[in-house]
Amino acid sequence: MADNYIENKFDEYNSKKKVVYKSARKSLDLLLKANRSYRGYDQAYTVSSSTLEKIVAVNALLPSAKNQQALRFKLVTEGNGDNIVLENIKLGGMLPELHLPFAGTEPKAFIIVCATVPDSKMLHVDVGIAVQSMLLKAVELGYNGLIIGAFNAKKIEEAFALPYPPVLILAIGKGNEKIELKEISANESHAYYRDENGTHYVPKVRWEELIIR
Repeated sequence: MADNYIENKFDEYNSKKKVVYKSARKSLDLLLKANRSYRGYDQAYTVSSSTLEKIVAVNALLPSAKNQQALRFKLVTEGNGDNIVLENIKLGGMLPELHLPFAGTEPKAFIIVCATVPDSKMLHVDVGIAVQSMLLKAVELGYNGLIIGAFNAKKIEEAFALPYPPVLILAIGKGNEKIELKEISANESHAYYRDENGTHYVPKVRWEELIIR
């Protein structure tokens, strides 16, 4: 009887582990799908500095190459320099004819990502991990975001008196665009586009073709 009891307990434990793992995987998939690049935002929503702090706080949990933890962050909220950022960024590089963002849909909150060490391959790894993790946190909190790589780094650095050079900027807000993923084969165009109704389509190569056979 004792042996059966122990065996049943192990079966029960293993069964619970499988359920937890499946639930966690599903949750991550949902966050990843919701984490799209928004270039238009609902300005009825205000992103507070405390919200930006929660987003940045995930960096204390992230891996870092050689554990150098070289990233620092400048938080920008509405009325506290957002206009300066807007004047020095470019959005929608593949849709230049639209002149994004549209008037009245501009992002009003930003996280300027800076680096305390020189540009390097390992720094790029850390930056990638950091910005993706922060955007996933933003989605979890009910917001959306955009990674901005096209910006005037010199003017941003000078305007905010940054002690370290900026390497990327995140826009954070409540996205008001309709964005759809479109499954494609690897040899089709990867360029995002919009239809006549304004729906933004993002081509994604089906996962089966990402594997080297």
